[in-house]
Amino acid sequence: MKKILFATGNEAKVKRFYDSLAKKDIEMISLKDIDIDLDVEENGKDAIENALIKARAYSNIVDFAILAMDDTLYLENVPEDLQPGMYVRRVNGKRLDDNEMIEHYSNLAKVYGNDGKLTAKWVYGMALIFEGKEYTYTWNKEEFYIVDTPTNIINPGYPLNSISVHKKLNKYFTDITDEDKILIKEDETHVIDFIINSMK
Repeated sequence: MKKILFATGNEAKVKRFYDSLAKKDIEMISLKDIDIDLDVEENGKDAIENALIKARAYSNIVDFAILAMDDTLYLENVPEDLQPGMYVRRVNGKRLDDNEMIEHYSNLAKVYGNDGKLTAKWVYGMALIFEGKEYTYTWNKEEFYIVDTPTNIINPGYPLNSISVHKKLNKYFTDITDEDKILIKEDETHVIDFIINSMK
């Protein structure tokens, strides 16, 4: 079985791809599994550059494939200087915890939203280094709403779910059931294909 290090400590992100890769004989591990977490300055101009910076840093430590991912968040009608972009957790130089993120983004929805709702979109960048070669990939997910009134439930690692509403279901992401997930699951086969093809 091939091995790949996903350069993240966020177990929720690892679970997102783990099973699909395991079926293709690729074992995904996280930073928690190797007990190493570098202080990497992610100062690229977009999600792809940041993912490459992170992947390159860890490629000097382990001798198998490295995967890194970054995401950018865009909010409709919010001024450019307040767009989170790559700095979803960093606002005015401060790293926000889950509760601070909920407060900050619900306030943006209150100020700039239409009836307390902002249209939002995630854009992803992924970088993979395997046997000295670098591969990159980008994609975006369906638009959703960020709202000014949070639910009481917090998903660890995904605090924005508490103020994110699925457009079609009109439900908070925290209230989406397993049955709902089957109905709205976005096909990420293209991401799995990118990882597998890069490791051939």
